[in-house]
Amino acid sequence: MPQFVESPTVIESVGNMPKRIEEYVGRVNTGDEAASVARMVSPAGWQEPGQRPRFDEMTLVLQGALRVEFEGGEQMVRSGQAVIARAGEWVRYSSPEDGGAEYVAVCLPAFSPDTVQRDE
Repeated sequence: MPQFVESPTVIESVGNMPKRIEEYVGRVNTGDEAASVARMVSPAGWQEPGQRPRFDEMTLVLQGALRVEFEGGEQMVRSGQAVIARAGEWVRYSSPEDGGAEYVAVCLPAFSPDTVQRDE
């Protein structure tokens, strides 16, 4: 029988200011280790430390824009666009534009603070 997920668990964020992380599927909300699905809402000016995670992360921007910095450059990902950061790649996410960003992140395997490998 399919598992119904009635509501997400709100998870504490990391960065220079708070952002809202709502985990629908993952280690915290459903106990899944294979994948995680989370909705994020970040304010204008938010940025997090760089990271070199041990998981693939697929990000779909629903509203606003998300800046994705990577070794060798950066890319603005806007509403209706997506980006895939592969395991082992260095990336840093931020929402520098007015209005911030709303996006969905899918991680394979599921996001874990132990495997995100943030910069010091």
